Amino acid sequence: MIGWTIFFVLIAGVLAIDLFVVRRRSHDVGMREALTWSAIWIGLALAFAAGVWFTRGHHAGLEFLTAYLVEESLSVDNLFVFLLLFAHFRVPSGLQHKVLFWGILGALVLRFAFILAGVSLLARFEWLIYVFGAILVYSGVRMARGGGPEVHPEGSIVLRLFRRLMPVTQDFEGDRFFLLRAGQRFATPLFIVLLTVETADLVFAVDSIPAVLGISRDPFIVFTSNAFAILGLRSLFFALARLLELFHLLHFGLSAILVFIGVKMLISHWVHVPPEVTFAVLGGTLAISTIASLIWPRNDARSEVEHDA
Repeated sequence: MIGWTIFFVLIAGVLAIDLFVVRRRSHDVGMREALTWSAIWIGLALAFAAGVWFTRGHHAGLEFLTAYLVEESLSVDNLFVFLLLFAHFRVPSGLQHKVLFWGILGALVLRFAFILAGVSLLARFEWLIYVFGAILVYSGVRMARGGGPEVHPEGSIVLRLFRRLMPVTQDFEGDRFFLLRAGQRFATPLFIVLLTVETADLVFAVDSIPAVLGISRDPFIVFTSNAFAILGLRSLFFALARLLELFHLLHFGLSAILVFIGVKMLISHWVHVPPEVTFAVLGGTLAISTIASLIWPRNDARSEVEHDA
């Protein structure tokens, strides 16, 4: 109980400073600001991991670090999708932070519910671990074969249903999600973007939550690692938005991670994989795919470098 209290007080305090002090007005987020906040969230996650390590033991500490590493890595796909969504809806750069702020808060609530449901189901129906493992293996193979994510918001059932229920203005209205005109409430395109971001996160949760449940069954470890990863996602978006294309082989590493965790779940009743091994495999896979992306850049990127030279 004390751990939950410390976690929620810490998160609420940092978010309050972020929302009401640092970013009281919508503005473009520069690289320095993005890197500073990325460092803050990563530092908080590592400090929290140290607290888990000393209060719950090295096994729980390694589980937290591994789960955090998995979630942070899988968030790369989220960053690609956010980039595509903002480009599709032509969201002004000064408004992107507000969408990400409220979108990620909504994602926290939804994931908390999903995690509690997942832990409860695994406790009552042990055979579901094979279902989760199969989902991860399938997702990993699909990611390796399909490459980067695609976005088709115009085909979203959620958006089509919402547009039937509430009229939407033609243009952005500052940083407002809703407004009143002649006594009628309208949604703005900014809320449509927020709704799309939330829908996309639900899709990603299908992969990420089973992946973390393959590392730990402790709701505290699973949710807090999820929370630190996706809360730092906003800052990582602005810090890495221009660098994501460099790591074009990273999705192969992510697919290998999903397959590894899926197989780990499928064989869990016969083979116990220590958290130290899981952490080493995940860290090594990410390092190899990242370094390989830099050694063997994408052809179009290599052409641009040669052209500039």
